Amino acid sequence: MAPITDVLISEVGPRDGLQSIDTLMPTSAKISWIKDLANCGVAEVEVGSFVSAKLLPQMADTAQVVAGCKDIKNLEVAVLVPNFHGALAAIDAGAKKISLPFSVSETHIRKNLNRSHAEVLQDIAKIRQHIDSLPIEQRPHFEASLSTAFGCTLEGPIPEDVVVEKAELLMANGAAEVGLSDTTGYANPAQVTRLVKRIKSAVGNEKLTSIHLHNTRGLGLANALAAYQAGIRTFDSSQGGLGGCPFAPGASGNIVTEDLVFMFEAMGVNTGINLEKLIEIRKFLLTTLPNDPVYGFTPDAGLPKGFELTSNFNR
Repeated sequence: MAPITDVLISEVGPRDGLQSIDTLMPTSAKISWIKDLANCGVAEVEVGSFVSAKLLPQMADTAQVVAGCKDIKNLEVAVLVPNFHGALAAIDAGAKKISLPFSVSETHIRKNLNRSHAEVLQDIAKIRQHIDSLPIEQRPHFEASLSTAFGCTLEGPIPEDVVVEKAELLMANGAAEVGLSDTTGYANPAQVTRLVKRIKSAVGNEKLTSIHLHNTRGLGLANALAAYQAGIRTFDSSQGGLGGCPFAPGASGNIVTEDLVFMFEAMGVNTGINLEKLIEIRKFLLTTLPNDPVYGFTPDAGLPKGFELTSNFNR
């Protein structure tokens, strides 16, 4: 059983990070990276996505990665799926958590999934029906994420009333919970606070627990803090800040996992992650991805003298 923590850091580098760069990381290297992350206390890793290999060749080996990681102790293996067929593949592979991105922006959902809102909602209902038909021990957790919830590079501002309406539709069609995603890096702390509270009020406090933020305009950590203060307890981030959205122009920069962990630990918020070991793992990225930029203020500056982790690390 994973240790009890104040927040859950969900590492998305092996999916969101690698899909955004041209370098193809070998399957064995992905599995090694994920094992190292788990060994330093990362309790959830989004290991890949079940999408077309023609569109994203970086994700072509996701089934093999899931197979190589699903039995790692204290690790929740998560994947992204674009549709019903992707969900079937993810379930067959043994993923413990599946997330489907539902863009609030109709333009973006067509760019991202080549489908309409109505079609994706139908798939969500089919996925729920299939999951419910499985033995309990084989049922993955199923989340639908409200992508472009804070704004869209293709449409511009997204009305908050529309985001709340879509959250209610996702729940009504079978998602176990919804997540909030700043796909394009548009969010600001006041907006995060407002939208988190509105959606929690609409769908239930326990039905919105996670957020995916980008640091495109330097507000990633500020937005994470606002989300935490509004009751969010699961945060997506990417080691070295790898990643973005290939179908949202200019949407660069996931929150750096090392910086996010440092912020929480410095506040006295238990992440369960050994930050020194996490920073050490960066050497693997620098070696494996020598031509791709890796970011992070905390690794560059080092830990402050006398800094002590809040987490009682025992992995």
